[in-house]
Amino acid sequence: MSKNFSRIMDGLNDALAIAEDRADPATYRVHVPGEVDVKAIRTKLGLTQAEFAARFGFPKATVTDWEQKRRKPEASARILLTVIDREPEAVERALASA
Repeated sequence: MSKNFSRIMDGLNDALAIAEDRADPATYRVHVPGEVDVKAIRTKLGLTQAEFAARFGFPKATVTDWEQKRRKPEASARILLTVIDREPEAVERALASA
């Protein structure tokens, strides 16, 4: 297993423990990145803005705004973009079964 996958699984196990009342939610913290380079993530994946938007469920106009710094992704989007950057296949698998 990759290091990133192990960290994701640890986080999911923590969330499950909280949901099942086996852990105190006050002990669980998520690091939300302050900045995310959307264009670098998209370019690394070799996708156009339209392809990136369609693959991960973002409006294309939003991707354009993020890349042109007209808007900053909200915290939840920054978290998802970070996971896309590190484990795009995991996000694709999760969204394929949705």
